[in-house]
Amino acid sequence: GSSTLEPGAPPATAQLSQPPSPGQAMSGVTVKDEVVEVYNRIKMQKDLKYCVFKIEDKKHIVNDCQGSKEETWQDFVSKLPEDEPRYALCDLDYETTDGRTQNKLCFFFWSPDDKTSVKDRMLYASSKDAIKKKLVGIMKEIQANDSSDLDEKSVLAELAR
Repeated sequence: GSSTLEPGAPPATAQLSQPPSPGQAMSGVTVKDEVVEVYNRIKMQKDLKYCVFKIEDKKHIVNDCQGSKEETWQDFVSKLPEDEPRYALCDLDYETTDGRTQNKLCFFFWSPDDKTSVKDRMLYASSKDAIKKKLVGIMKEIQANDSSDLDEKSVLAELAR
């Protein structure tokens, strides 16, 4: 059991030539301004139900799609591809344990185990902090690895905790 790199893997030093700049993930992925703009929109204007973000060219986190306030939880879930990870924000109304209706903007890290490559999952996992640093004030994060993690009842129960 020797610990050699897999064939074709770049030498480990290639990534370490310079420290990541602020707003840049360990993976070297940066967050585009459009992501922060749509975050501020969903947070302040509250005219969107959700927005989905993806990593483009292994370099930048960009807007993938968004949905208006009229769209439903099912609309949101349908925008998450089964073979690629995504980050997303969804504006959710839920009921607290004492019966009050609350509203929370929730961050989702969608990383399906079945049909995504380990490389993709690792890229998204190592870039998550970069986007979360830009989305100031997000209270709740939910990681979903398959469609059962996106069951509306269990997500709302999680928010009510």
